[in-house]
Amino acid sequence: MRPDSPVKVGILISGRGSNMQSLVAAAREANAGYEVALVASDKPEAAGLAWAQEHGIATFALSPKGIGKPAYEAAINQALSEAGVEVIALAGYMRLLSGDFVARWRGRILNIHPSLLPLYKGLNTHARAIAAGDTKAGCSVHIVTEELDDGEVLGQAEVPIHPGDDATALAARVLVEEHRLYPQVLTEFVRR
Repeated sequence: MRPDSPVKVGILISGRGSNMQSLVAAAREANAGYEVALVASDKPEAAGLAWAQEHGIATFALSPKGIGKPAYEAAINQALSEAGVEVIALAGYMRLLSGDFVARWRGRILNIHPSLLPLYKGLNTHARAIAAGDTKAGCSVHIVTEELDDGEVLGQAEVPIHPGDDATALAARVLVEEHRLYPQVLTEFVRR
């Protein structure tokens, strides 16, 4: 991207924003290569927005309810553009982006997904891995495309599945790896 100055990143969240917090912490370290220019959410009550505001990060929130997906995505795109965002990081953002939105930002949207892609695209990844009898699970950072969880995988971290694990216990261990992996991969991505 631009090795001479930090790349401006917009982070999209829907909840508490724990991955967003790990990305912000990494951005504040020397030589991260990126800065968080905006945290945006489809849920105005998302706890992660309050955290971002408390830490001096610009925020944007708008619910798509009642206005429709095209109007919602136009507004969020405008907020990202006005903030100078060059790369989008989805961090627990629970809405599917339209093909038009993805095309507008092609190759510049990253997502963290709680499975070892291409396994278990979509939801309930931990329960599905346990039900399948897998011995390992994990997380993947990938480029977002029009197909759900189908873009190029940029990095993965494995987590063992222990006998007796339930989805909650496995999710907690995977989340620790998400917090480590996502900032590392984003830093490598913006330095390309």
